[in-house]
Amino acid sequence: MISLLSINPLENTERENYKLLIGSIIPRPIAFVTTISGEHVLNGAPFSYFNIVSSNPPMISLAIQRSEGRQKDTAKNILASKEFVVHVVDEQNVEMVNKTAANLPSNQSEVELANFTIVESERISVPGVQEAKVRMECVLEHSLELGGSDSPGCDLIIGKVIQFHIDNEIYEKGRIDPKRLGAVSRLAGHHYAKIGEMFSIERPK
Repeated sequence: MISLLSINPLENTERENYKLLIGSIIPRPIAFVTTISGEHVLNGAPFSYFNIVSSNPPMISLAIQRSEGRQKDTAKNILASKEFVVHVVDEQNVEMVNKTAANLPSNQSEVELANFTIVESERISVPGVQEAKVRMECVLEHSLELGGSDSPGCDLIIGKVIQFHIDNEIYEKGRIDPKRLGAVSRLAGHHYAKIGEMFSIERPK
């Protein structure tokens, strides 16, 4: 029998709840997101509060946490320009992506800091980076301010994918090969995970 510890999140600090969430909800896919500021600086940042919303139309979600009520540059830029690019983080680019988590001033580009190769998008003005095997050009579908006590704690961004870019080496007959993609996921602390052993279970009819 499992012995359970019962915890009321209202009795925890925000940091304590954060540790419980990121330690429990694993593995989490990582989005590397590029945006353009009002000063035309190309911003890049990783987010692991990221997932699929819908396939009709194709939509994804980003929950971008605020710091002491202050919006992150990514959220500011998306809300202003209504455009952004989402890249899947994989084994080949994760070290470069990690460099973009540095806390830089708004007038400095994390993309340049990490020496990414900038590539123009087809349908939006925000560039992406060449080092990702999957890249999605997105437009803002909806945004919500959520959480917090005195001010919102995060910006929930819903983006509609209007163009996919997929490496030919991982694509076959409409499907993406998970092993060749080699996506990495976020755990807690400084830890990440690769695609491990795969298994199949048939759905009941």
